[in-house]
Amino acid sequence: MSDDFSDPYEGYDVLSKWDTPSFNDQTRRVLAARRTPPARRFFTQEEWRTLQALCDRAIPQPERAEPVPIAPWIDADLHADRGTGTRYATMPAARTAWRQGLAAIDAEALVRFGTPFADLAPERQDAILTAVDDESLADPYAWEGLPARRFLRDTALKTIVSIYYVHPQAMSEIGYGGPASPRGYLRLGGDRLDPWEAPQGHWPEDEDR
Repeated sequence: MSDDFSDPYEGYDVLSKWDTPSFNDQTRRVLAARRTPPARRFFTQEEWRTLQALCDRAIPQPERAEPVPIAPWIDADLHADRGTGTRYATMPAARTAWRQGLAAIDAEALVRFGTPFADLAPERQDAILTAVDDESLADPYAWEGLPARRFLRDTALKTIVSIYYVHPQAMSEIGYGGPASPRGYLRLGGDRLDPWEAPQGHWPEDEDR
């Protein structure tokens, strides 16, 4: 595999379809809203700092002058008590899980390094998250009633990733064309593209095959 990485969809912008038949008014409203993050209303300032740091480790964005906002949308969903409608029987409700999970991650950082999670260097934050995923807990009492690995994988990371990839910048990054309606797609083969889709990406590892 090549050590060099280039953007396989460089120059592609899903928002270039704004005034085309690919988007209708509803799609435009949704995408416009995703570009304007809401204010914090659910989390405390301390919880917010931990959440922001967790988002930054889950999806680092050092190449962006203005990173895709993730934490504000988690906060907004919890403020509205808006969820998926399902949860594991071993998990508490979303609001409780997020508050306890962030507090427990912070507790792990304090026990191991004497510093809040948000103030740790990235490699130490990664060490904390690896330990949580392994359930090698330094402060198991902080996790009482909350499965650590399940919170990290199925609540925190899945939510962070799903929010990231509904933002127009992330859509463009992976060559996603946006909703299939109202225009729809005609060329459905894996190697066939409609003219309004992203150009075929070039992945560096292809060179080694």
